[in-house]
Amino acid sequence: MSQAGSIYLFSFPENIEADMRVQLGRLLPKTAVVSMLEGATWDVEPDAIVLLWDGMMAASWVRKIFEKQPNANVVVLSSQGDTERAETLMEMGVMDYRMLPCPDEAMGIYVRKAGHQAELVRQAQTHRQGSDVFITQDIETRRLLDQVALVAPSQASVLVVGESGTGKERLSRYVHQCSNRRNRGFIAINCAAIPEGMLESELFGYEKGAFTGATQARPGKFEIAHEGTLLLDEITEMPLHLQAKLLRVLQEGEVDRLGGRKPVKVDVRIIATSNRNMEEMVAEGKFRQDLYYRLNVVTIQLPPLRQRPSDVEPLAKHFLQKFEAMYHKPAPHFYKGVIEALSAHAWAGNVRELENCMHRAFLMSVDGSIHIEHLGFVPASLQAADHTADLNMRAGMSIRDMERALIEQTLEHVQGNRTEAAKLLGISIRTLRNKLNDYQSGMAFASV
Repeated sequence: MSQAGSIYLFSFPENIEADMRVQLGRLLPKTAVVSMLEGATWDVEPDAIVLLWDGMMAASWVRKIFEKQPNANVVVLSSQGDTERAETLMEMGVMDYRMLPCPDEAMGIYVRKAGHQAELVRQAQTHRQGSDVFITQDIETRRLLDQVALVAPSQASVLVVGESGTGKERLSRYVHQCSNRRNRGFIAINCAAIPEGMLESELFGYEKGAFTGATQARPGKFEIAHEGTLLLDEITEMPLHLQAKLLRVLQEGEVDRLGGRKPVKVDVRIIATSNRNMEEMVAEGKFRQDLYYRLNVVTIQLPPLRQRPSDVEPLAKHFLQKFEAMYHKPAPHFYKGVIEALSAHAWAGNVRELENCMHRAFLMSVDGSIHIEHLGFVPASLQAADHTADLNMRAGMSIRDMERALIEQTLEHVQGNRTEAAKLLGISIRTLRNKLNDYQSGMAFASV
């Protein structure tokens, strides 16, 4: 049997630990077996195995282990089966939950899996050296970054999906920095922000005289990103006829400029992002199925900020440091209760909303500290239990009217800024504009 780096026994009853040591000594005579105490620091090697006794504090210990080492190899052993408890611990990320006695064959599997996992972690660490563009302390997101770092050096297209403001462009830059193209260009284009008539020329370029005003030839984003990475942000906003042209570029590795006589060869790694359900769009005929499968080689689902509350504080501090450098004045500290209020907030606009919140709080702080009133929202603890009155919801109200009320109140909240409202609502500015045209509400909105 291959050897593990070390095996740690934690919280086992003395008689059971003695039996475990006999078994491990027989199977892995050259492997160190270490007893861990309650005050352990959890600094375990990547190829180590932590055997944890299923006591009352098992879930808490598992959480502490993963906070220190998200990819730790943890096996929970028990004297009696508990299906619900096993499901909980497995969902947290433990390698296995097993009743004693543990067969020799199972122990061998644990050793092999630990070695394989350690090698993956080492590869991921190598690929992401020098990459610090994505900030997280969330256990699941840290595991996700390890997985991303493993696939980043490949040539595969990457699809990043998630709500608006979750950091899809940041994660795309992380992919680029972990790839073999890190020393080449990273070019980003927002498919929703460019008018449909200009998007084709922006992507594929044009020759002199291709259309009125084309006084000289101009390369598109594909040519500019040659040997680098091209980010197609919000790709679901791309018109169908351009989707067909994009598919050809991906298949043939060449672009046709508008008015061009011959194709131009390009070597580009594509990363696409979307805040929409792409499978639904394919089913509705709004997105080409063949293009979806071409892009969907590696899919990264980025969780919203409300699902990773441990990231709120480090991100908030990161933004304050950013504004400290921007305004050349010391960043304020958080007054009592502010971190709790930030962590409890729903963050409908995700990380982008948090950044805006910190920007406002930085500017409003006058005594070197940020108070709750600087945050721009009422903390959850102070809000009324019944929020339905805020939207004047009532039985029999149509979904359309509820949607309209939400959009109008969001626009009021951002003082008519359509771009910011679209970000908070998780829709494109084009979708918001179309809905407002449908409503014909007569309200005066700022043109952004």
